[in-house]
Amino acid sequence: MSTNEHNANSFNSQVIIDFKAISPKDGDLFKGRNPLEVAVRLEKAGVWGLSVVTEPKNFGGSLDLLRSIANAVNLPILRKDFIKTEDDLRETLDCGATHVLLICATMNNVEEMHEKALKLGLKPVVEVHTRDEMLLAQSIGAKIIGINNKDITILEKDKGTVDLTLELISHAPKDAFIISESGIRNRADAEIALQSGANAVLVGTAFWTGEFRVLP
Repeated sequence: MSTNEHNANSFNSQVIIDFKAISPKDGDLFKGRNPLEVAVRLEKAGVWGLSVVTEPKNFGGSLDLLRSIANAVNLPILRKDFIKTEDDLRETLDCGATHVLLICATMNNVEEMHEKALKLGLKPVVEVHTRDEMLLAQSIGAKIIGINNKDITILEKDKGTVDLTLELISHAPKDAFIISESGIRNRADAEIALQSGANAVLVGTAFWTGEFRVLP
């Protein structure tokens, strides 16, 4: 293995690629590409894991897509949706996901759902966008925290950047696994997030538009 290949694989091991069919801001992201084939290639490229958006109305997702990707690869799989109930958690597990996103901004029962996810064997990723939400994540003992650099309450149509990760990460629990999500436009943004203390970066639109490369 060449030095460049080794460096690429080391970097890829801190990358989570987001399978979001439609961006409310940027439109169709898959553009006819087979997501299962892409998932297999990403596994071979050594990415940390994959996230799959299952919300259909705004993001074009589906449980079928989640199930198919979970069956196609042997990687951590995060389900991204507006999770509300224990039935949602069981559905997530039945589809083969290992992780589930709990969004502080859209839930009033994060602590309850966090506990239920753990009891079911799911790994909850508590998503925060503000300092108060970070404090909430800390108070419930969240071990995996996603810092969403964009505002999910307006469907991430804002111009959020990795600067928010830099702002919030100093308030994160020291023992938590931190994921910087969204607003990562290129490798330079990802490296800024990782150097600030994030353990992984979650990239969607920039990957599908070709601005963020992890595949040879």
